[in-house]
Amino acid sequence: MFENLIDRLEHSFKLLKGEGRITEINIAETLKDVRKALLDADVSYKLAKSFCDSVKEKALGMDVLKSIKPGQMMVKIVHDELAALMGSTSSDINIKGNPGIVLVSGLQGSGKTTFSGKLALNCKSKRGLKVLLVAGDVYRPAAIDQLKVLGGQIGVTVYSEEGNKNPVEIAKNAVALAKREGYSLVIVDTAGRLAVDEQMMQEIAAIKEAIKPTETLFVVDSMTGQDAVETAKTFNERLDFDGVVLTKLDGDTRGGAALSIKAVVNKPIKFVSAGEKMESLDLFHPQRIADRILGMGDVVTLVEKAQEQFDEEQAKKLHKKLAKNQFSLQDFYDQIQQVKKMGNIKDLASMIPGVGKALKDVDIDNNAFKSVEAIILSMTPFEKEHPEVLNGSRRKRIAAGSGTTIAEVNRLLKQFEDTRKVMRTFATAGGARNAMRAMGAMRKMHR
Repeated sequence: MFENLIDRLEHSFKLLKGEGRITEINIAETLKDVRKALLDADVSYKLAKSFCDSVKEKALGMDVLKSIKPGQMMVKIVHDELAALMGSTSSDINIKGNPGIVLVSGLQGSGKTTFSGKLALNCKSKRGLKVLLVAGDVYRPAAIDQLKVLGGQIGVTVYSEEGNKNPVEIAKNAVALAKREGYSLVIVDTAGRLAVDEQMMQEIAAIKEAIKPTETLFVVDSMTGQDAVETAKTFNERLDFDGVVLTKLDGDTRGGAALSIKAVVNKPIKFVSAGEKMESLDLFHPQRIADRILGMGDVVTLVEKAQEQFDEEQAKKLHKKLAKNQFSLQDFYDQIQQVKKMGNIKDLASMIPGVGKALKDVDIDNNAFKSVEAIILSMTPFEKEHPEVLNGSRRKRIAAGSGTTIAEVNRLLKQFEDTRKVMRTFATAGGARNAMRAMGAMRKMHR
């Protein structure tokens, strides 16, 4: 996400780094380059100019010219302005009520149905809510089936009425059912259109009036850039939504929608979605996004993703096995699954300061673990627990069964042994216990 913008801004700040002394002239040159970078990211000219004027005003007002490290001061000012442009602070959704009701709106193809499923999983797994999904898109033939498939994947009930073409009635009936059966949250997926039209506006407004949602969200395909911003403006004038959801950020290299939409509609971005996995939904944090745009990484989000996969009971069992040198290939496999749940490998790496830039041109296949998994899955339960029995003939069988080579099997076993040695040292030194306690403390603080 934001790859082009990151590169352009890096080039902009090099203009300052190469100077022994900072002047109003080379600040102006830098900001001219920043403005071009924003325009290339599909930010409107008016907003890009306003942004640069604000940075210039603050830079001159803070005596940046006299600063010991004026280049760094400029980066900080741009960082703070970027965060302010996107809303400064994160904003959660309002799901309080009996039940709480979230109305999902947007254009066709923006990712409303997938987002509805992701939000349902998020509220079920992270907030402990009993969620009801409502299939309110009665026009797109596959919409109801798609929502049912997603609901089945995440274990959430989907309410639909076969043959009923009145989405207002469907939504009202769903809310009534939710009240009777003790659901704590109702998420209503609605129909989109290829463009903004009067019929759509009247329909979505009628649904909102009928069910009085606690939260109305507008879903935007971030790859549409400035067009998305203009559409959001039109929707907001008619619907007065509470917040924006940006989808498909993993495919967007511009980021204009993320940078512009808050300033245009004066409504916060609440969620971002980057990836196909149902778990790939995050609260929008302007400060962290600004960090990533300026190449500072996003360690906080990385830690949070790790915490989500952290199982205290499992960690205790693992520590005992490590201390007794019983860490097995099955445990190794289980740890790989935990890492995969955190998200795209390259995206995770980019959250570490400095690493994103280093990996920019490196192709990291998210299926990199597949051969490792295939090798382990080709072993018997006994072999996984006792890798020392893996002689030449067994290794040959495993290679054939996993579609790999004996050399790959040998490499994995060497990596496993090295990992086991390191982890055993860590455990016997009490490091794992201390790390577990620290993670537990961090989790409590987070709550």
